[in-house]
Order: sequence, then C-alpha cells, then structure tokens
Amino acid sequence: MSLVWREQLSVANDIIDTDHKRLIDILNQVERSLNSKNRKDLYLSLYSLSEYSVKHFAMEEKIARAAGYPEASRLSESHELLVKQLDQVKLEIEKMGAEWSAVAAEQFSGLLRNWLIDHVIKEDLLLKPFLKKLPASFSPA
Repeated sequence: MSLVWREQLSVANDIIDTDHKRLIDILNQVERSLNSKNRKDLYLSLYSLSEYSVKHFAMEEKIARAAGYPEASRLSESHELLVKQLDQVKLEIEKMGAEWSAVAAEQFSGLLRNWLIDHVIKEDLLLKPFLKKLPASFSPA
C-alpha cells in the first residue's frame, strides 16, 4: 500500500512540505520495485532516496536554525541517525540476493515507510509552531 501525503503532515513550510512529498514519491517507487522484484529499479530508487534525503535534511536543518528552532542541533543528530538507518536497510536489501519473498518486500516497505513517517510526525512537526510564525514560502537563502 503506497504512502499518501496528508495535510496533517504539513510543517507549514512549502520547501519542507514539498521535500516530504517527494520523499513519499521516492518511497513509493522503492515499494513498487520491491513488489515487482525489479532489482535495477530498486537500486536506482534507493540511491535516489539516499541522495534526496541528505539534501532534504541539510535544507530542513538550515530552515530550522533560521526559524529559531531551539532543538536544531538535536534535529541534526536525528538526521544523522536516519541516514545510518537507511544505509543499514539498503545493506539488508542487498543481502536478499536475486529473489525475495513478498513477506520480505512488505517488511522492507514497512521499515522505510516508518523511517520517514515516524520522523515527520515525531521530529519535524515540532518545527511547525516556529514555522507558522513565518510565511509558508520562507527560505533561509
């Protein structure tokens, strides 16, 4: 079952929300690749997820600092942990070999879904009160 963006996930910043929507799209690509057992697409999607996550985390931290979020350093630590967790999931997927079961595909899809959604709900939504004080288009650039 694919992830769907919901307004409840909004942090009241267009840049971060757009990034989160893109991350959901990439996770859905990973899930489709897992379910279709298309290893080439899976590797491309996982690479895209890693690259985009790093870019997103850097921008999110920059916005958090500029918005005066007092937990910006903790957010940065959380992002470092998320990158490590994603790297671990990628290693586990690589160990699956040429074929994997539907159960394994669902397990990895669930891990990746939780990886993103848990972070957005438990970490990013804490930014919302600070970001609501600024225009939705706020950018620290």
